[in-house]
Amino acid sequence: VQLQASGGGLVQAGGSLRLSCTASLRDFYFRVMGWFRQAPGKEREFVAGITWYGDGTIYSDSVEGRFTIERDYALTTVYLQMDSLRPEDTAVYFCAADTNLQLNRAQTGEYEYWGRGTLVTVSS
Repeated sequence: VQLQASGGGLVQAGGSLRLSCTASLRDFYFRVMGWFRQAPGKEREFVAGITWYGDGTIYSDSVEGRFTIERDYALTTVYLQMDSLRPEDTAVYFCAADTNLQLNRAQTGEYEYWGRGTLVTVSS
């Protein structure tokens, strides 16, 4: 199974972007899907996670209230709606998925599948 992330780009501070992550197998089951990011010179950090059925979400403190993670069941796709973007949100964003991980461990990075990143640049 491959994950394909898209939707990155250049946006001004205060603007919005919507990232998408689609699995190559439409009917493949994941228990949790998540988004991570890595800024230049920094370690990868957790951004948001969602259960397969969308009945649970979790966010990092730095994005809660500004970002929304959503699932599209028909397309095996997870989205990250990013609003009120800040220059410190600039990073390469990665999506990830796992068939066994529980949502309460979504921040750990212990995912089986990872997509290639998509670059988000927020100008001041």
